[in-house]
Amino acid sequence: MKLLSALPTLKVAKHIVEARREKLARLLERHRYLSVPAVCTQLGISAATARRDLAALSQDERITRTRGGALPELEQTFASLYDRSRIAHGAKTRIAAAAHRFLKAGMVCYMDGGTTMLAIAQRLREQPVGPLTILTNNLTAAELLAKDDELDVRLLGGRWLKRQSLLIGPEALRAIAAWKIDAAFFSAEGMDARGLWNTQQEVITLQHAIEAKATRSWFCLDATKLGHSTDRLLHAWKDVPHLITDATRAALATSQVPFTRSRFVII
Repeated sequence: MKLLSALPTLKVAKHIVEARREKLARLLERHRYLSVPAVCTQLGISAATARRDLAALSQDERITRTRGGALPELEQTFASLYDRSRIAHGAKTRIAAAAHRFLKAGMVCYMDGGTTMLAIAQRLREQPVGPLTILTNNLTAAELLAKDDELDVRLLGGRWLKRQSLLIGPEALRAIAAWKIDAAFFSAEGMDARGLWNTQQEVITLQHAIEAKATRSWFCLDATKLGHSTDRLLHAWKDVPHLITDATRAALATSQVPFTRSRFVII
């Protein structure tokens, strides 16, 4: 009896593959991170197909592959500084007012990237506290603060991320090594029951290095960040030094964030 040969593999039409990959790219923009199993569930495809689609999108520089999944290519999909500055503007202004209370003349302060840091910079311009040394990798904040003669603004070096107006990389790490910092203010992309989240490992590495040099540190996140995460945990809650937020205690409790009076400033 003649053995039957293996059935031929069915070839999916090119336009169907392209449409599926476009849908995958949009899903990543919305979710910020998807694991391979999550891609399979969302699109109803096999793990092998998911990996091929992710590889194709990565080759086109539309996404960044990570271990076990992918995230959108930040330089193409990360919202511009202008776009982000219009989100929760009032909340960021109130967070800036709370952060401003911790600034004293003579301090060496660090200001992170992000639009909440711009709100802090603006508050400092409007209500000076006296001479300060400001270290930052936030180009827009540096430009704003440099207009004040009482402020000695020092920019970290590094690779420029245009859409984030940010300097990161080994040069920034080397620049921070010589400093002792009195107060450091940081941003993050999300917070949930596990802790604080950021997308880029280079940013997280720099934040950790600066925290190690700072006497006191505050993370400043508005309520729109609550319930959001990425694929990289910046801090578990037990390691978060201080948090300034407009999220209510009720909202934090709903998201299972472990509120601690000594470390949280709720405005």
